[in-house]
Amino acid sequence: MINKLSLFLLTFFLCLQSNAQLQKDFEYLDVFQLEYTADPQISPDGEYVVYRRTGFDIMKDRSMGNLWLVSTDDRKIHHKLTSFDGSERQARWSPSGDRIAYVRSTDEGSELFVYWTATGSTARLTQLEKSPSSLSWSPDGKRIAFTMKIAEKAPVIAQMPSKPKGAKWAETPRVTDRLKHEADGSGYIEPGYTHIFTIPSEGGTPRQMTSWDRNHGGSLSWSPDGLKIYFSGNLNEDWEYDFRNSEVYAINTETLLYETFTERPGPDNSPMASPDGNYIASIGYMDKVQTYQTSKIELMDARGGNKRILSKDLDRSASDIEWASDSKGLYFKYNDKGLTKIAYIDLQGKVTDIVDNVGGTTLGRPYSSGSFSVSKSGKIAYTISFPNRPADVAVIRKGESKPRILTGVNDDLLDYRLLGPVEEIWYKSSFDGRDLHGYIVYPPRFDKRKKYPLLVENHGGPVLNYGPHFSAEMQLYANAGYIVFYPNPRGSTSYGEEFGNLLYNNYPGQDYNDVMDGVDAVIAKGKVDKDQLYVTGGSAGGIMTAWIVGKTNRFKAAVVTKPVVNWISKTLVADNYYGYANSRYPGQPWENFEGYWKFSPLSLVGNIETPTMVMVGMDDLRTPPSEAKQLYHALKLRKVETVLVEIPEASHGIAARPSNLITKVAHTLAWFEMYKEK
Repeated sequence: MINKLSLFLLTFFLCLQSNAQLQKDFEYLDVFQLEYTADPQISPDGEYVVYRRTGFDIMKDRSMGNLWLVSTDDRKIHHKLTSFDGSERQARWSPSGDRIAYVRSTDEGSELFVYWTATGSTARLTQLEKSPSSLSWSPDGKRIAFTMKIAEKAPVIAQMPSKPKGAKWAETPRVTDRLKHEADGSGYIEPGYTHIFTIPSEGGTPRQMTSWDRNHGGSLSWSPDGLKIYFSGNLNEDWEYDFRNSEVYAINTETLLYETFTERPGPDNSPMASPDGNYIASIGYMDKVQTYQTSKIELMDARGGNKRILSKDLDRSASDIEWASDSKGLYFKYNDKGLTKIAYIDLQGKVTDIVDNVGGTTLGRPYSSGSFSVSKSGKIAYTISFPNRPADVAVIRKGESKPRILTGVNDDLLDYRLLGPVEEIWYKSSFDGRDLHGYIVYPPRFDKRKKYPLLVENHGGPVLNYGPHFSAEMQLYANAGYIVFYPNPRGSTSYGEEFGNLLYNNYPGQDYNDVMDGVDAVIAKGKVDKDQLYVTGGSAGGIMTAWIVGKTNRFKAAVVTKPVVNWISKTLVADNYYGYANSRYPGQPWENFEGYWKFSPLSLVGNIETPTMVMVGMDDLRTPPSEAKQLYHALKLRKVETVLVEIPEASHGIAARPSNLITKVAHTLAWFEMYKEK
């Protein structure tokens, strides 16, 4: 008996040792092996989920997404939906569950396809000018509505003379007269308007439902009788300059006549008709022209009357509304203290939380994300988030305490990688005593007897939030031996409208104090070497990082990524140049020069002594490279240790390509290592 027990213990400990040896550090090239699930669409009977599975092609340095089907019960059915290897997206079940409409993209363009669940057959329905989006089945399953952009001709100012035969003249100039004419990540916006179309679900000719020179879009919702399609847009005369406004409309599918259901200033989006036809729900708010306002669930009757705010008692922004099949309430998503939740609200406004672990569909930094769908029986499919995993697909019902996880798309990689544990931290503001919140990531081989350097990572937005979600960047920093602190200072979402709006006419302001209070709170835990502090962040996080080193010399080194350093110069060259006045600072830059300059990190550059790397994507239209160069040039003129890193083929979302995510992290760590005490 003793010999058998000894043999068992020896085998047990050898297995533990073998498993420990199998686990390796999370490394740069592992980024290419990561996958995540997105857009889980549950079948009407709740038995299947079709979802988009996204991974990365290491040879093409691009993401690629295909549709997969998984059963929600013990049958363990899980396979790729089609044999197509290219990009597939926007899967939507027919009302009876016998077909799935989806969009497939190739080098020739994007088209609408239908998959028959009984036979596994698939067929292309369209040959379109542009990519379709916002797919929506009619209640009887006979038609599919979608939106698509229709091109318009650009203005012509001058008629050029004909060039001689064979002459190689310069290209024709690009002329625009639109307020919004470019967008970060896609560049120049071709002239045109988004319109609504329907097509027979068995194929045929698309029918254009809208015709005004306006953008008709957002999510589409059919009335139960199939006579109307609800949508959102801005059909007003001054629609271009009234860009914060949108209304709820309906188009009659037979007469093509419009109806207008809202008319107040502010956004009214995502209209959803109730299954019984009695109500229209939407998301929006009355615009008070400030930095942040919470989006509310609103309800009206089918004629547009008896409007009321259904979620008025919830001081959080609601999104992604979906009616329960009995029309007695809606499911929706919201962020709360860094967590992303799915909840149910009844027609009296009572909110019931269902889960608080949605997310995992952003791999770079730990932003809130994720999506869900609901079957007729109330079974919910959603993207479940973990600190140590990107999103998987899970299902749950209202009232259940534990979800059923259907996929494990990263188990083959991350079961064999050492990842840093994530811990939340609450602390007090030294400015006004508020409760403040953030997260700490510890090195995977954390030794409680040692002290570690601290790396502070500031989030972008600034009206966004970080949560306890998987982040390749944070894990790579932790694996390099840093304790990583990422805070949600004032201005962050998920803490209510008043907290988010504290940046109104005051950015950067006391959010600087909030970050530094967090640094002190982390140091007070006793595991940080207080003489080894490093700071970084991108976009608004880059602004905060530049502001921090202009206010204090406590950090050994800094990396300022894709920043705004001069609000006067940035505002009128960014792709969203028209959106800053009055919601961020009073007036336009030429009307409020001193106000814009007061909050520009460049105004503090004379104080900076911290060695500072400046990094930017060369195709960034949101925080243009000229901003990063201003900071770099100023530091060079002052002979402060600095370097400029310009990333080719990168827009504002540097991490969109895996190699650029690696470039960003590798350069950040290399810069910090140069100033680390050995």
